Amino acid sequence: MATWIRCGSGVKGMKMYILLFLSALPALLLAVKVSPLIEKVSDHKDFKKLLRTRTNVLILYTKSATSGDGQLKLLSDVAQAVKGQGTIAWVNCGDSEGRKLCKKMKVDPSSKKGGAEMLHYKDGTFHTEYNRPETFKSMVAFLKDPTGAPLWEENPEAKDVVHLENEKDFRKLLKKEDRPVLMMFYAPWCGVCKRMMPAFQQAATETKGKYVLAGMNVHPAEFDALKQEYSVKGYPTFCYFEKGKFLHHYENYGATAKDVVEWLKNPQPPQPKTPEVPWSEESSDVFHLTDESFDQFLEEHPSVLVMFYAPWCGHCKKMKPDYDEAAAILNKDKDSPGVLAAVDATIHKTIGERYHISGFPTVKYFENGEEKYTVPHLRSKDKIIEWLQNPQAPPPPEQSWDEKPSSVSHLGAEDFREALKKKKHALVMFYAPWCPHCKNAVPHFTTAADLFKDDRKIAYVAVDCTKGLNHDLCKQEGVEGYPTFIYYNYGKYAEKYNGERGESGFIGFMKTLRGKDQEKVGKRKDEL
Repeated sequence: MATWIRCGSGVKGMKMYILLFLSALPALLLAVKVSPLIEKVSDHKDFKKLLRTRTNVLILYTKSATSGDGQLKLLSDVAQAVKGQGTIAWVNCGDSEGRKLCKKMKVDPSSKKGGAEMLHYKDGTFHTEYNRPETFKSMVAFLKDPTGAPLWEENPEAKDVVHLENEKDFRKLLKKEDRPVLMMFYAPWCGVCKRMMPAFQQAATETKGKYVLAGMNVHPAEFDALKQEYSVKGYPTFCYFEKGKFLHHYENYGATAKDVVEWLKNPQPPQPKTPEVPWSEESSDVFHLTDESFDQFLEEHPSVLVMFYAPWCGHCKKMKPDYDEAAAILNKDKDSPGVLAAVDATIHKTIGERYHISGFPTVKYFENGEEKYTVPHLRSKDKIIEWLQNPQAPPPPEQSWDEKPSSVSHLGAEDFREALKKKKHALVMFYAPWCPHCKNAVPHFTTAADLFKDDRKIAYVAVDCTKGLNHDLCKQEGVEGYPTFIYYNYGKYAEKYNGERGESGFIGFMKTLRGKDQEKVGKRKDEL
């Protein structure tokens, strides 16, 4: 530096150096703060290439090189956290090239607070304006799942819930807190958790100062040890603490805020549930068969009706009393036309596999040791006895909805979430084939699906809740009756549909959503 002064014109040269240094200072500061992971975009060609090659892009538009200083510092950290999952870019609308690009994109950050605006682009097109909190956690969560629901702590109505980030925060809370703590361990995708959150946060507000109601997302694998420690086997799990010590769980998953508040006044452990006696161990006139006894029993009884069941199956439990009563009547009849037997196909899998049992209950008729008919229509006591008097081939089954050609996507537990993630708007009908209200809705739902069949962002989906693992899926999604209609946005639960169950209702609902999309595009239309 001394050498430069000698080569310059003394004091005059020093002044010029200082002026040059000060003029370059903002750029030098930005260079220090801005991560190389943030892509600087200055012209339309670079912009088009960015959107063509990246599917998940958050762009910060600033009115000048320094107006977005705070956001750029934060975004530098965010960019590191989402590396490989999302892209962050910066457009300075204050320089000549950037001004042209911003004008072309109809973006004016000067009208925004702080002279900066963030817009998100998905799959090459504008998706949404970023309007969630400008915090590291919120922005990372957004970029990892741009169509997902906001974090629970972003909800202003949940301000009185203590939101914990990690196990260290959790341990610290228990150590320092003198007030009783009710902890809600949850997963963001959990339907029951979402239904419980409003009641929980209202209870937190009503009991503020007396109790601490806290929430923590423990779904990530890093919390496996914590979940094991507090027996978190499903979501949500509520744990009650006093003076830092765990006392018991709270298990009212349909609770209102009032229920939670009343329970906190006198917290009691869950009442022990009476263990369910296995059907095979009850006093029953039904013969319970095993892999070992099945063939021998059929040899000894020429006319046998066998119910293949699963202990957890609701339809099996519903049918069981009629089946028991029918068996008692048949066993007392000297001229009985046959006997009734049952097989728990979840235990005796060899027999279940031999007869290709894929759903429960499945009722089959055997004559002289040979399988003769599958009789799905026999469910009541009277029909069972009447049919055994004169066994006939059942009427041909009506073609199921998923076998009929239509534009409705029929999904199951194995592909439900992955398929919905690809659709911006999906209206899902959870149904049971025997439900009369479902049958009435099917043609209208199908017509609506056919109308939107060419729109790749829209899907009308059906899930048969009576099939296999679909039962658990429907329960997880909060389905309590049939049909239940739920709207999903890129695979995320958005709202229940309670509109008209005719063509006009199903079609009008989707047209409204599509109209909102077009409004957004119109406001922020790019001219790629």
